[in-house]
Amino acid sequence: MYAVIRTGGKQYRVQENDTIIVEKMDGGVGDAVTLGEVLALGGDTPQFGSPLITGAKVTATIVRQGKGKKIHGLTYTKVKGTQRHYGHRQFETHVRIGKIEA
Repeated sequence: MYAVIRTGGKQYRVQENDTIIVEKMDGGVGDAVTLGEVLALGGDTPQFGSPLITGAKVTATIVRQGKGKKIHGLTYTKVKGTQRHYGHRQFETHVRIGKIEA
């Protein structure tokens, strides 16, 4: 059985025991979180919500909190001969999917 969930403005297709990387969530390592925005459930009899499936939820455990890879950026103005370098590391949460309840 799999589920399509929405968190952090993105959609993920998850199964039990999957580990996914999502936008930063509140909580510490080892905390249980509930992902309540279930858009679809798959398996023998698929269900689709409009937009959400009522009563369906996905429970997960936070595995790691941290930052992602560094994104490098560069701006350059050729007339003035100026350049600026910047970097950014997005906060992210690694989550292990525990149970999918319909």
